[in-house]
Amino acid sequence: MGSKLDFIINWSGRSLEYNDDEINTVINVMKNTDPLTQGKYLEKFEEDFVQYSGVINAFAVSNCTNALELAAALSDIGEGDEVIIPGHTFCATAIPFARTGAKLVWADIDPDTRLISAETIKKLINKRTKVIVAVHLYGLMADMDSIMDIAKKNNCIVVEDCAQAMGAEYKGKKAGSIGDFGTFSFHCQKNITTLGEGGMLIVKSDSLAKKVPGLRHDGCRTYQPEREHYWIPAMGDVDMDLEGVWPYNFCLTEIQCALGSTLLKRLDEMNDKRIKRANFFKESVKDFPELSFQKIPYDSKHVYHLLSAKYDSKVTGKTNYDFIKIMAYEYKIKVIVQYYPLYRYPLFKKMGFGNADCPNTDDFFDNMVSFPFHLWMSDGDFDYMIDCTLKALKRLRG
Repeated sequence: MGSKLDFIINWSGRSLEYNDDEINTVINVMKNTDPLTQGKYLEKFEEDFVQYSGVINAFAVSNCTNALELAAALSDIGEGDEVIIPGHTFCATAIPFARTGAKLVWADIDPDTRLISAETIKKLINKRTKVIVAVHLYGLMADMDSIMDIAKKNNCIVVEDCAQAMGAEYKGKKAGSIGDFGTFSFHCQKNITTLGEGGMLIVKSDSLAKKVPGLRHDGCRTYQPEREHYWIPAMGDVDMDLEGVWPYNFCLTEIQCALGSTLLKRLDEMNDKRIKRANFFKESVKDFPELSFQKIPYDSKHVYHLLSAKYDSKVTGKTNYDFIKIMAYEYKIKVIVQYYPLYRYPLFKKMGFGNADCPNTDDFFDNMVSFPFHLWMSDGDFDYMIDCTLKALKRLRG
């Protein structure tokens, strides 16, 4: 069985198809906008994001990893400090904090929500803990009230990694609006995408927010106060926003920002389609408890960036690999396994972060499956995937 298959339903690297309004927006900016970066569309996208998410300060950046880099820098951490991060997440959640010299401490996930929780955090807290990174994975927000409570008691900064949770809600609050920082991704697989890459940083503190424009754009700023002659001594100044921290270049283009504003108009509509499809899928397989999905608290809105599940091998004596093999080789549907626990990767082992006590993370990963769930999948293909899933589950029961 070779690795190359002619899939009927492949795993797509593109979450959505752009409509005419979005395409025309891009064309208009390409033809008419000057400058093509750091202009009026950047300001509008940030303002639109503030309005949508109910936050105070939003800054568009080139991707979510860069947003996390800025959050790490603004958290003022380094050697001797500790950062609590779930072991079950994408590697980009952790790398920016590791780069500061702080110690990464892996938190387990709740077995039902499959997210970090106050229960998995509290046993790791000590006087060196400075940051807690709450990852809202697959489109569901973590229990932020309890996490914020434990953070407040221990004087910790909370960073919400909302890369997969644009539009998700917790007790009526949007993802990214609760912690000290929020970070978003507009990567090609996310619920909205600004031409393949893009991100947003949310900063609760007004004083820290003032430092972001310079940090984001090479320390550049205008001269203050206003000059008599605009060309003396130069077009612009360059300075330091955080003591001892070199600035970055994390700018998002005007084309991407204009597209982002346009996409925000139909984000809820697209998320509603995701929710309806996910609910229909789960209802269709409800008679097979060996396939279980994230438990959604009654006061949360899951926006299903991905459709992940756990295949319980104890029920049938078969494994998630057995299920995936049938789906791939017999039905030509590319079901995958995602988010290898970070402490198992060579990168983190080599950097001294290979130790963890995360039994729930290990159990979920070792039994997980993730279904293709791109928004542009046709209704016919979606029905075919459900039908094949039912057939595979029946076969594995014998």
